[in-house]
Amino acid sequence: MKKIAVFASGNGSNFQVLAEQFPVEFVFSDHHDAYVLKRAEKLGVKSYSFELKDFADKAAYETALVQLLDQHQIDLVVLAGYMKIVARTLLDKYEGRMINIHPAYLPEFPGAHGIEDAWAAGVKESGVTIHWVDSGIDSGQIIRQKRVPRLATDSLATFEERIHQMEYALYPEVLESLGIERLAK
Repeated sequence: MKKIAVFASGNGSNFQVLAEQFPVEFVFSDHHDAYVLKRAEKLGVKSYSFELKDFADKAAYETALVQLLDQHQIDLVVLAGYMKIVARTLLDKYEGRMINIHPAYLPEFPGAHGIEDAWAAGVKESGVTIHWVDSGIDSGQIIRQKRVPRLATDSLATFEERIHQMEYALYPEVLESLGIERLAK
């Protein structure tokens, strides 16, 4: 069975959706106070957290991440709201085995504020993209995308909620397509 680790920086709603459907070996957060760590505890999933500021530089930080992934023999790293740009140290070991979810229809609106940027641009639709991680920002090969229309009745909050609902449906589909087995029911 393939082992997955989920990286998240904040709330962890995508992590929770995945952990309820797939065996997650562990979750990692780059913030000690991230709510995702509480979600992991409630779900009985191992969690780890350390911050970039605790290391001499980003290479040392990512070396610690690689050691953690190797220790658990992780097959696929699943980024779910992980707000750090992945650098060479981690990519050298895990490129081709790391995916990311982005709340916009790439290549439209890459970066940290995909939903807000799409809203501000007044688009008629945006979406969700799941892609392989490479050295660029949201530039890796696209695995799957789905459009989410912007309704006339939408507020930014309702538009954002519908994009998140699409994420919760799409990420499990992609994991399954990559050979990750669902939990037995």
